[in-house]
Amino acid sequence: MIAAQAKLVYHLNKYYNEKCQSRKAAISKSIREVCKVVSDVLKEVEVQEPRFISSLSEMDNRFEGLEVISPNEFEVVLYLNQMGVFNFVDDGSLPGCAVLKLSDGRKRSMSLWVEFITASGYLSARKIRSRFQTLVAQAVDKCSFRDVVKMVADTSEVKLRIRDRYVVQITPAFKCTGIWPRSAAHWPLPHIPWPGPNRVAEVKAEGFNLLSKECYSLNGKQSSAESDAWVLQFAEAENRLILGGCRKKCLSVLKTLRDRHLELPGTPLNNYHMKTLVSYECEKHPRESDWDENCLGDRLNGILLQLISCLQCRRCPHYFLPNLDLFQGKPHSALENAAKQTWRLAREILTNPKSLEKL
Repeated sequence: MIAAQAKLVYHLNKYYNEKCQSRKAAISKSIREVCKVVSDVLKEVEVQEPRFISSLSEMDNRFEGLEVISPNEFEVVLYLNQMGVFNFVDDGSLPGCAVLKLSDGRKRSMSLWVEFITASGYLSARKIRSRFQTLVAQAVDKCSFRDVVKMVADTSEVKLRIRDRYVVQITPAFKCTGIWPRSAAHWPLPHIPWPGPNRVAEVKAEGFNLLSKECYSLNGKQSSAESDAWVLQFAEAENRLILGGCRKKCLSVLKTLRDRHLELPGTPLNNYHMKTLVSYECEKHPRESDWDENCLGDRLNGILLQLISCLQCRRCPHYFLPNLDLFQGKPHSALENAAKQTWRLAREILTNPKSLEKL
């Protein structure tokens, strides 16, 4: 048993050093190319409308606010200033969303975003995004990369297609630090020892973002309340959670397997599903020793089996907001197909670790 485990870990490390590292290098190169174009477009936007200031900056070889959805798809979060005059309200009526309401006694005119406030005093995510979309469309025509970048049509999101190879969504957002949403108040679960109190404090200090993007409730149509609402996102908090041990290595292997074998019709799976399942696996295996390098094979198998279970049940709860299903709106046939593919993959890796050389 120990020998089989060691053999799997050996082949996984080899896979990580060869396939995962080359994937990382290729994506880093793509990110540089994409960010060069996006920065230029955002510079043009800022000239037209100084309230939309580009926050895309590089720190320690990472671009602040950039998320990799898949090797050719990215999201850039554009942080807006001055949320101050609004109260953050998440009463759970819109899973995964919250609203920003003008604080009592504050005048509309005190807000930098006065013309985007609805009659009932809410700062409308949709109105801000609509204005931003118009500005980006104008900037795309003016910027120095206008030959290689165009707007993606037929969506209320702000999406650019670059060199006919990459798609980048640019999402206006507010950063919320020093508060923690009520809809995530149950976390951490009292009976689970992971993460310890220090890590919990760090994660909560990272706070969350409010994104201006489409959020659909169960009927698949957007109500007016939803179009004014902001989507909760915990990217920095989630990154903080999976530090230590072989967690990040495990996630890297999962992302690489997804890119190579689970990029399927109907796009049932993305990197975010993988990141979510790593967090759940941390709860199931709370001891740091469970994440030693020699446990990499066991943790990977556990996550792949959990993924199959989620795909078969057609439900993958968000880690911090379990009422939110990350598979919502995905075609059932696509989820079934992904379950079968993942099962093949898991069986192959478990019964014949050497097969990773070909995967």
